[in-house]
Amino acid sequence: MKISTRGRYALRFMIDLAQHDNGEYIALKDISKRQDISVKYLEQITSLLSKFGILVSVRGPQGGYKLAKSPAEYKIGDILRITEGNLAPVACLESDVNTCEKKDICKTLFLWEGLSKVVNEYLDSITLENLVERNQEDDGYMYMI
Repeated sequence: MKISTRGRYALRFMIDLAQHDNGEYIALKDISKRQDISVKYLEQITSLLSKFGILVSVRGPQGGYKLAKSPAEYKIGDILRITEGNLAPVACLESDVNTCEKKDICKTLFLWEGLSKVVNEYLDSITLENLVERNQEDDGYMYMI
């Protein structure tokens, strides 16, 4: 499994939205500048994320994007599954039912099932809020309430 540019950029985009959330919509051009990602590429990402209800958007001069929920409610695994599709390490695990004709004799199936479980559990254990907090620590400042 290799996370594509789209998946990585989607996470950077979501972190940026969470970090700059002041209750107002954030223009794509502003995120584009901060993240050094083209507006065209971000439009593709926002279209996909909006379709799944991850974002709220408004068109026009005062328009832009904001998160549909609080950062704590977004699991990184969910965001990556939207942008990447299934995170399974092998094709036979991409659907809920393994239809591989060799599944009953496969000597490595347990390995791939275990890897898939570990990857998904790990990515689902981290929220967007966790990434924002980590970035604030790395930037040398942290807000305490």
